[in-house]
Amino acid sequence: MDEKLFGLVLAGGKSRRMGEDKGLIDWYGKKQRYYLADLLNRHCQDTYISCRQDQAKEIEDLNYRTILDNFVCVDGPYGALISAMKEYPKASWLVVACDLPFFDDEAAETLIKNRDTNFIATAYKSPANGLPEPLAAIWEPASLQILLESFKTDAISCPRKALIKSADIVKLIDPKLPSTVVNVNTPADMIQARELIGVK
Repeated sequence: MDEKLFGLVLAGGKSRRMGEDKGLIDWYGKKQRYYLADLLNRHCQDTYISCRQDQAKEIEDLNYRTILDNFVCVDGPYGALISAMKEYPKASWLVVACDLPFFDDEAAETLIKNRDTNFIATAYKSPANGLPEPLAAIWEPASLQILLESFKTDAISCPRKALIKSADIVKLIDPKLPSTVVNVNTPADMIQARELIGVK
């Protein structure tokens, strides 16, 4: 396969509902954004942490590669995806949000094993509603144009909505465990997740 598979940890969010940076939460003995970067690096040719300008120095000082969220038209993961794809337009991206503490090596391996490059993305299907999980997915190079066109013509700025709009060219797979794609967004979510993981 000619396409490079890069890893991308989305860590540039403001974490307003959590009240603290979700990428800095320690679930497994390391801050989550670095834990996920190390995980993805075991499966990808290169791995990057998508971040804001004010986060970059700390990340780079620890010898992790960064891609700045510089698609100024829209904040959040939509802009982060476009920023990464524009930086390396020939690469495919295994994308994971930093608020998925149950995403593990098996989850990454399953995505890669089931990947189909004839689709613009291979994504986990939410056990809750059957919709695509865009931030636990592999995005192919062709998806950049889809994201740009969806934003320009339909004012879409949500990765999930972009995948729903392009459902016929998106491959969905079921996670082995529902918890694989559970987001931890609030202090209450964090307490529950810590109990499940077994950390204080």
